[in-house]
Amino acid sequence: MTGEISLAGLVLPVGGIKEKVLAAHRAGIRRIILPKPNEKDLKDVPQEVRDDLTFILVERIEEVLRSAFDHEVAPAAAHA
Repeated sequence: MTGEISLAGLVLPVGGIKEKVLAAHRAGIRRIILPKPNEKDLKDVPQEVRDDLTFILVERIEEVLRSAFDHEVAPAAAHA
């Protein structure tokens, strides 16, 4: 996963997606969690690399945790 998270739990976009995806691919990583606003940057990644990877596009930290750890995470409002 690459990105920044706001205090409200929103996953914010980041730069350098092509380089980060290519580095992950070279390292053998096949599942990548990206901020949804960065979806447009995937066009810069070669098609043969994209075909070899699974991309999970997220908007909130709960989605990141669920995807990264394969379990349900309660929404932030439930913790209040």
